[in-house]
Amino acid sequence: MSQQHEPLPRVAVLFGGRNSEHAVSIMGAGSVLEVIDRSRYEVIPIGIARDGRWVLASGEQRYEIEGGELPVVEAESATLALSSGGGSLVAYDPGSIPVELGHVDVVFPVMHGPFAEDGTIQGLLEMAGVRYVGSGVLASSVGMDKAYMKTILAAAGLPVGPYVAIRDRDWRTERERVLKEVQELGWPVFVKPARAGSSQGISKAADLEELERAIEFAREHDPKVLVEAAIVGREIECAVLESPGDEAPRASLPGEVLVHGDHEFFDFDAKYVGSDMSLAVPADIPEETSEELRAMAVRAFEALGCEGLSRVDFFHTPDGRLIVNEINTMPGFTAMSVAPQLWAATGVPYAELVDRLIRLALARPAGLR
Repeated sequence: MSQQHEPLPRVAVLFGGRNSEHAVSIMGAGSVLEVIDRSRYEVIPIGIARDGRWVLASGEQRYEIEGGELPVVEAESATLALSSGGGSLVAYDPGSIPVELGHVDVVFPVMHGPFAEDGTIQGLLEMAGVRYVGSGVLASSVGMDKAYMKTILAAAGLPVGPYVAIRDRDWRTERERVLKEVQELGWPVFVKPARAGSSQGISKAADLEELERAIEFAREHDPKVLVEAAIVGREIECAVLESPGDEAPRASLPGEVLVHGDHEFFDFDAKYVGSDMSLAVPADIPEETSEELRAMAVRAFEALGCEGLSRVDFFHTPDGRLIVNEINTMPGFTAMSVAPQLWAATGVPYAELVDRLIRLALARPAGLR
C-alpha cells in the first residue's frame, strides 16, 4: 500500500514591480530562490513587469546585474491573476482558456518601493485571503512614507532629526514659504523622495540653488519630498525579526555602514553597482549604547505594528546620542544586503532567515489580527 504524503506548502516568491526598485527586488528574489528549501516548500517564482502584468518566471529570468545591465521582468508569457477568497493562481493567455495553476499558501513579496512595499501589494493579498511574509497594510504604508513614519516614531517617544515635508501642491503654490522653512533647518540638508527606497533620488544641498535642483530631482521619483537637516554621526543599522507565538520581537547585533570611494552618502551606486560599501558587525560602539539601540529598534518595530522583519537605521552622534533615521519594512534582501548580514552575524544564516519568515507567515491568520 503506497504511503500518502502531505502536499508541500506552496510559496509564491513575488518580485519586480512598477517602480525604480524593480531591479533591486529581482536581485533579492534571486537570492531567496537560491536558498529556499525545496524539500519543505513548493516554490513558484512570479515576476511583476514594469507595466504591472504578473507572469510566471521562466528559467531564462535573470536575477543579477550582468555587464552593467540591471535585471528586468519581461512580460512575454501568459499573464497571471490571483483569485480572491481562495488564493488560487490563474494563467491567462490571449486566445486560450484560462488555466488554473493551483492554490498558494503564502506569498513572499521580495519587493520594495511604491506599489510594492507601501501596503498596496499587502492590501491586494489581504483581499485575496492569502498569507504573506512581512508587515501588513498600515505598517507597510507608514514605513514607506518617511514623513508619516517620523510622526509615528516621534509620537512613540523615539528621537528623530529635524525635517520638512514638501507636498506637491506646496511646491507648486507656496514655493517661497517652503524654501524659507527648509532654510531654518540650516545647511547642508539632505533631500529625498518621501516614498522611495534604495537611496534613489537623494541628494545633498548646501545652498538655495542646490536645494531647488535637489527637490526637482527628488520629485522625479515622488511628488512628495522630504528635506532633512544633516546630522553629524555614524550610520548604525539594526534588524528586527518577529518572534513566534507571544514572544517579543528580537533585534540583531548593530552594524555600521562604511561607504568608500567618492560617495558622500549611502546612495544607490554604493549599495548595488560599485560595491563601495561595507558593513562592520558588531558596530564599534559601547555595550550600553548597543543595548539601547537594539531596544529602540524593537520599539520602532512595534510602534508601526510591523510583522516579519524590518531594518531600523540610526545616527550615533559624537556626543553619544542615538537618532532614528528610518525604518524599512521590507529591507534589501539579497544575501549580501545589510539586514541579512546583520542576522548572519547574530547567528541566523540567510537560508534560516528565509525559512523563519515563511514559517512566521504560515502561522499568521489571514485577515485582521
